[in-house]
Amino acid sequence: MINPIIWLILTLIDLYTWIIIAAVIASWLLAFGVVNAHNHIVRVVLQGLSALTDPVFRQVRRVIPAFGGIDISPVIVLIALQFLRYVIVYYSVPSV
Repeated sequence: MINPIIWLILTLIDLYTWIIIAAVIASWLLAFGVVNAHNHIVRVVLQGLSALTDPVFRQVRRVIPAFGGIDISPVIVLIALQFLRYVIVYYSVPSV
């Protein structure tokens, strides 16, 4: 049986992972002109995703700049989240 607090933390990590993936896909769709940023619903979704991800991405960008114009901060954050997830699972499982 898993601790409810650990379950909540793991669920939040998974949710934030999906938010990052959605933000990356939305930025690609905007960059390639697939979606129109002048549409009110699209603008609200983009602003919401940006508000949730940009504070974390900014912290990574201060340390690791873009390589050749490619922003790798989402990849770094995803790797860090997965590492955190595995550490939590590793230390929450009782040793036999």
